[in-house]
Amino acid sequence: MNLAFVESPVQLLNVLEWAHARPGAPPDVVPEGLARRGDRGAELTVVVLSPTDPMSRGQLRRMAELARDEGFTVRWQEARGGTGAPLKTVRQLAPMLHRAERIVIGDPFSRYVQLLLTLVGGKDLTVVDDGTATMEFVAQLARGEKLVRWHRRGRRGPREMVLAPVTFLARRRLTPSRSRRVEVFTSMPVEPPPGITVTPNLFGWTRARFGPPKITRGADLVGTSLVETGVVDPDQYVEAVTALARTHGATRYFAHRRESSDKLHRLAVETGLEIVRPDLPLELIARRGPIGATVLSFPSTVVHTLPLALAGTGIRVAVCDISPKWLRDSASPRAQGFLAGVTGTARDVQRLPAPA
Repeated sequence: MNLAFVESPVQLLNVLEWAHARPGAPPDVVPEGLARRGDRGAELTVVVLSPTDPMSRGQLRRMAELARDEGFTVRWQEARGGTGAPLKTVRQLAPMLHRAERIVIGDPFSRYVQLLLTLVGGKDLTVVDDGTATMEFVAQLARGEKLVRWHRRGRRGPREMVLAPVTFLARRRLTPSRSRRVEVFTSMPVEPPPGITVTPNLFGWTRARFGPPKITRGADLVGTSLVETGVVDPDQYVEAVTALARTHGATRYFAHRRESSDKLHRLAVETGLEIVRPDLPLELIARRGPIGATVLSFPSTVVHTLPLALAGTGIRVAVCDISPKWLRDSASPRAQGFLAGVTGTARDVQRLPAPA
C-alpha cells in the first residue's frame, strides 16, 4: 500500500498526477467526473491532514471527490482541532504508517509531516510537488542544510528549539540510504543530490481528465499570497496589479486560496477586476476553462505548471518580475534571489518587467 499525506489542494492534485504517471498505471481516459473501473483503493490511500482556512478546506473536499472517482481511498483527518489534535492524529495514523510500503508527502517543511516521518523508519519515500517550495527543499537537501521555508528569516524561537530534534530526524528520513529510496515527483527544475530519483510531473492526468478549454479574448491575472507571507508590501502589490490589468486588458483575478478578504476587496474596488475564488487548483480551472488567451502571473508555482497543463492550447503564460522596491523590510534576505530564480527557470513563458 502507498500512503499519502496532503495538506493542500495542490498537493492532492500532484499525488493524483504521481499515481497516473507510475509504471503500470491504467492508460484509459474516461469522461470528466466518472470513475475508472476497478477498485484502486488498495494501491493508494490518501490522508488529508485538514487545514483550518475555509478556502483550502473547500478545494480539498473537491479534490478528495476527484480522488475517490479515480478509485482511491481518501481519509479526511481533522488534524488541527485543538491542542491535543496532533498527538491524537499521530496515534491514529501510526498503524497505517507501519503497514505502508511507500510514504508519499507533499510538504517536507510541514511540522506535522515531519512528526509523522519520525515513525517511518526504512520505508521508501516520495515527495510530490508543493509548488516552488520543492525547489528550495531539494537545494537545502543537496547543501546539507536544515529545512527552512524560503520566506522565513531563520530566527530560532522557543517552538523551533523544541521541534529541532523532530526536524533533524525528518531530514534523515528524507535522505536516501541502503534501506530507503527517495523520489521527488516535480514539474520544477531541480538538481537533486546523489541517490534521489527525480520523476517529471507532466500533468498527464490533468490533460486527460479536463479540457481542452474554451479560450476567451483578453487576459486573466493570477493572484499570489506574497503579501500574506510578509514578502511584498500590500500597497506596492495593488499598484502592480492595477498596472498589469491596465496594460494587458485583464478582466479577472484568480485569487490564491491564502489571500485575505480585505486585500481582495481592495483589489476589486481599486482595479475593477472581477475577483474569482476558484473551487479547484488553478491548473484544473484553466484546463477546464473558460480562460483568457493570456494568463498573467507573478513568480509562483503556476508559471511552471500552467504551461504543462495547457500544452497545445495556444494560451500564453506571462510572468511579471518582482521589483526589489516592492519587498517589505521584514522579508527574508533570500526572497529576491529565490523569486528571481522561480521566474528565470520557468519554461515556455513570456517574461515581463516589473511595472514602473
